[in-house]
Amino acid sequence: MLKIRLQRIGRKNDPAFRVVLTDSKNSTKSGRFLEILGTYNPKDKDNKINLEGGRIIEWMSKGAKLSDTMHNFLVREGIIKGKKINVLPKKKPTKKRKELKAAK
Repeated sequence: MLKIRLQRIGRKNDPAFRVVLTDSKNSTKSGRFLEILGTYNPKDKDNKINLEGGRIIEWMSKGAKLSDTMHNFLVREGIIKGKKINVLPKKKPTKKRKELKAAK
């Protein structure tokens, strides 16, 4: 299955990202991809995302899936319509020590 996601590039403490089309089996750090579809530099003051919207829509029509973060970027840029997806991990409620002892 093809996936459109971010691939980190750049050196240590200076992140930059490519938007790539890759096979979902490939690791994000493997470096293998089929096509570069844009770039994202979070250290820019404008937080600008450079995307090739036409190519992304074309690959989505051929069956490529989006990562959750890429979905949110495309919604923010107005390339696709929809609601943003919560990508932050859901925290479990903390258990107090008394509850843990009572459970044993």
